[in-house]
Amino acid sequence: MQHVLRDGTNVMVRYLTKEDLPVITQLQEIVIEDLIDKDRLEPLSEEEFLTILAEDKLMIGVFDQKKLIGFRAFLNPKNDEEGLGEDIGLLESEYPRIVYSEISNVHPDYRGNGLQTFMGKSWINSLDERDFRYILATVAPFNIASLKDKFALGMRIYQLKNKYGGKLRYIFCKDLRANDNQIIDMVTIEMDDTQKQQHYLSDGYIGVKMIQGKDTWYVEYVKYK
Repeated sequence: MQHVLRDGTNVMVRYLTKEDLPVITQLQEIVIEDLIDKDRLEPLSEEEFLTILAEDKLMIGVFDQKKLIGFRAFLNPKNDEEGLGEDIGLLESEYPRIVYSEISNVHPDYRGNGLQTFMGKSWINSLDERDFRYILATVAPFNIASLKDKFALGMRIYQLKNKYGGKLRYIFCKDLRANDNQIIDMVTIEMDDTQKQQHYLSDGYIGVKMIQGKDTWYVEYVKYK
């Protein structure tokens, strides 16, 4: 599949395979090196990449000529190994229908083209809903680019808790069969007010978007009937 960047550059989009592992790990190293706050990205090991690449069509990449400039990886965890389904209250019988949005990397020279969200939408649009229903992901508060991406994909915040050895993370979910009901309440909370967000999440509220204020960011939470 072809895609055109904002400057008119034509790039190629395709699923990645085990043969692409060297350029995948190379791009991840470039992205990590460029990060100021390295805690905002949970990198994958070669073994973890190979686990994803062992299954067909779970990893999508964008190439400028032969150069990998972006990739997005998903994972069918089988038994909800990271506990994200359990965190948001899914039943064990639903675990086989889960997909994790595992990691997204875009080369620093190609940012500003919306590639992260483009790859996510392209992959989701090709997803067979007979096989999967729930797309789950974790994002650090104030990782603005990644938060915007998840909301753009129609994902919503269902939990805010410590993961990965004590790192605070939002837990997002997109239910491919969800039908939003009538909103009965709405509240806007500062993103750095962890306790208040956790209070409303525990009361059944869901984070549906974020809003930029004068000095900080806010998350809008709603409760459905």
